[in-house]
Formats: sequence, C-alpha cells, structure tokens
Amino acid sequence: MSRVLISMPEKFLDEIDKVAGAENRSRSELIREALRTYIHRNRIRENTIATKNAAILEALLD
Repeated sequence: MSRVLISMPEKFLDEIDKVAGAENRSRSELIREALRTYIHRNRIRENTIATKNAAILEALLD
C-alpha cells in the first residue's frame, strides 16, 4: 500500500483521532473510508447531473 503525506490543522486531526478511537479503528482506516465515501457521492452527483442534462437535451430535441 502506498503512503501519502497530508497536512491539516491540529484541531481537525484531534477530531479525526476522537472519531477513530470511538469506533476502535485507526486514523488511516477512518480517512480511507471518508475518501471512499466522498468519491462514491461525487460519482452519484456526476451521474445525476448527466441524467438531468440528458433529459434537458432530449426535451429540446423533441
């Protein structure tokens, strides 16, 4: 697995550590899941926009 170095405010990192601790998992696991969720939501948003655009185009062409 590759490693990535990121910078963030100490306060934000403290919050991440609290959540990870409460869920009994590592900081890395929590951040990976957050990024997977972000990517998944972004794909859904892109698909929704594409569907809306297709409907608009279809309506214009009718």
